[in-house]
Amino acid sequence: MLTELSLENFKSWKKVDRMRFAPITGLFGTNSSGKTSILQLLLMLKQTVESPDRAQALIFGDEKTAANLGTFQDIAFGHEVTAHLKWSLKWKLAKNLSIKDTKDPSTILFSGTDLGFDSEVWSENGKLIVGGMSYTFAGQRFGMERKGTTGSKYKVMSEGGGFTFIRTQGRPWDLPAPVKCYGFPDQVKAYFQNAGFLGDLPLAFENLFSHVYYLGPLREYPQRQYTWAGAEPADMGPRGERVVDALLAARERGDVIPLGKGRKRPTLEQYVAEWLKNLGLIHDFSVETIARDSNLYRVRVQKSATSAEVLITDVGFGVSQILPALVLCYYVPEGSTILLEQPEIHLHPSVQAGLADVFLDAVKRRNVQIIFESHSEHLLRRLQRGIAEGTTTPESAALYFCRMDDGQSRLTGLELDVFGNIANWPKDFFGDEFGEMAAITKAVMNRKKAGGA
Repeated sequence: MLTELSLENFKSWKKVDRMRFAPITGLFGTNSSGKTSILQLLLMLKQTVESPDRAQALIFGDEKTAANLGTFQDIAFGHEVTAHLKWSLKWKLAKNLSIKDTKDPSTILFSGTDLGFDSEVWSENGKLIVGGMSYTFAGQRFGMERKGTTGSKYKVMSEGGGFTFIRTQGRPWDLPAPVKCYGFPDQVKAYFQNAGFLGDLPLAFENLFSHVYYLGPLREYPQRQYTWAGAEPADMGPRGERVVDALLAARERGDVIPLGKGRKRPTLEQYVAEWLKNLGLIHDFSVETIARDSNLYRVRVQKSATSAEVLITDVGFGVSQILPALVLCYYVPEGSTILLEQPEIHLHPSVQAGLADVFLDAVKRRNVQIIFESHSEHLLRRLQRGIAEGTTTPESAALYFCRMDDGQSRLTGLELDVFGNIANWPKDFFGDEFGEMAAITKAVMNRKKAGGA
């Protein structure tokens, strides 16, 4: 699970200093205030991890990827091509990582569950340069630094606990650049006798981002029929286009949702149907084959207990829009991190509020982390209520307000107490409600004075 982010010179963010991530992390604010950019940084790193191109420091994406960020100049703060992009991430491992001494495997050199990574990248003559990168683990810091201000020669370094890399005898060759922006080149193991463990650190970084899943704000329109050939998608797709594939794959595997000791465990499909009912959207929901031994399926819904079943295309648009978000929360592996853009889009205010209950439930039952950006006051209010009712705690929810000030994005952490109150509610957070009421009252009085109806 991600626990902290620091950032410099990314898009509209000049600086983000030690932003805390919690099991539920929400970004609120006005349009173009930088909310989405925080998610885009994480998506850029995920794309970099998944790319087969080991020489490219960062993958900015294209029309086929979740984030299409253009060029380095496009993502640099102020579009300054000379800017240095810096970021630092901290996360907690699902299980303890122990690194053994290569000379004596019975000796553990380092052990822990907390990992950190930082890197600095800039553009030089049209090429991305990794100025340095390092991992912090068990009180130690291991990384690589560029030698000098030009060229592609690097050195390995360690700090923190008296650990020293031992050179293999022979000519002291310089090291090449890091692999992508986070990996140690193969030469490190060959040049140093005790550097074999370094491969475990980039592996942990890759494992972190292999368990990051994303759903964008624009969802696919529902279809009258779907084709499934047995695929098991990793997620719903950025537009939720694989949601039916995921439901059928979960059915084929026999996936169930644990509800606690002594309670019957529903299938994913049953649990999603129950949530859709609890949210007041429909009474029942199912995915059915069109004919025996066919690979064509239809999504059928029942609006109320007394109404006839119809296709999902024949009910309100909100059902198809919330369905990918619902399924994603319970489909991805336990311990995953889920990124959501405007999950409340096209939903009635009461359903927006209920979406917060879904998040709280998914975090509790499946230990997932949910990071979202939203404009929904109703979603925020329900999270506050969850804290007040003891469903969650202020420590388990990190909520932020983003604003644009003097040409750069600013981040304000909302201070929540145990009753769900926000001590530092920003001015006009969701518009000037009291100002609107005062203006209405004034208009009514003026019309009455003028003899209006």
